[in-house]
Amino acid sequence: MDYGSRQKKFQQTLDGQHLDGFVVTHAANLRYLCGYTGSSGLLLFLSGPSRAKTAGTGYSRFAGRPTFFTDGRYTEQAREEVAGARVVISKGPLLHEAAQIVGQLTSATIGFEADYTSVASAKLIRKLAHRRIRWQPAAGLIMQQRMIKDPEELQLIAGAVKLGAAVYEEALQSLRPGVRESEVAGKLEYAARQAGADGMAFETIVAAGKRAALPHGRASRQAIPRRGFVVVDSGVILRGYCSDMTRTVHVGRVSREERRWYEAVLEAQLAGIAEVVPGKTAGQVDQAARQTLRRAKLDRYFTHSTGHGVGLEIHEPPRLGKGQAERLEPGMVITIEPGIYVPGKGGIRIEDMVVVTDRGCRVLTPVSKELVEI
Repeated sequence: MDYGSRQKKFQQTLDGQHLDGFVVTHAANLRYLCGYTGSSGLLLFLSGPSRAKTAGTGYSRFAGRPTFFTDGRYTEQAREEVAGARVVISKGPLLHEAAQIVGQLTSATIGFEADYTSVASAKLIRKLAHRRIRWQPAAGLIMQQRMIKDPEELQLIAGAVKLGAAVYEEALQSLRPGVRESEVAGKLEYAARQAGADGMAFETIVAAGKRAALPHGRASRQAIPRRGFVVVDSGVILRGYCSDMTRTVHVGRVSREERRWYEAVLEAQLAGIAEVVPGKTAGQVDQAARQTLRRAKLDRYFTHSTGHGVGLEIHEPPRLGKGQAERLEPGMVITIEPGIYVPGKGGIRIEDMVVVTDRGCRVLTPVSKELVEI
């Protein structure tokens, strides 16, 4: 990964926001900006002395280049993983250590992650340096950069999608009446680990029969019934990047009404994919899927948004929901996953991951969407 370019681009963002520095603590943002994967870390960006007024003689050592702080448990890991930043092993709380550096400034505006910083941490940040330091909450600055995946990220995501699809196909072989939902999920997760996944991107969903009407029906001890829909939603993490895929199969013979439901959801999903074009808004993609279900008089059963971004985290911007104004750009990776959930009867969801290209989009998920009867 070209962490140097990422850091340089983020520093340009800080300059554009008139920030003299920035404190990064969110794990995914740390990994994105410097490669660190541990659970304790802080990355401090500080502009050069020409921007911020300084009274301390040691400040120049930390200006113009990010400084990464961690504790003694991660000494070797930080030295192996952290790229493009000075590594400091802190003997005390990381915020205190960073504040000592910031405290050498006589006047500055320092940003911090408002979307990931707790109220208690925000209060502590403001107490740690003198009053002439202005602490500025700032949300989404790093995520705006993360939304557009570079070629190496796209390759890693495609690998995660391929692995996720392969283990789904393997787990599908165990899906039959009488088998517990949790057993199907367990086989899928075990296959993922055997295939080299870092772990699961989220708790696997296997929801059968009436439980398929639960959009987030995590795998339970319930046995798969003799007939009805089964929703399987799973994702893996491979080299830090997530995949997300949902397929719905049917146990037993499908009724005419159930087939109509499935075909309507598939049509809605394809309509959403067709709307994924640079310049379109996230809301327009959602609207395309929702209107298709409205024509089938099933839209009242569609109770969530059409999709979301995926990358180092399973849920990232943009959110593809009603009225969302974020415009699609090449390099974004999103899910398209409309569904219907009929209380007392069951549910259907079909989900692919797609990457926005210069002219439209490319579907990454390689699994067939034909209705499977088991």
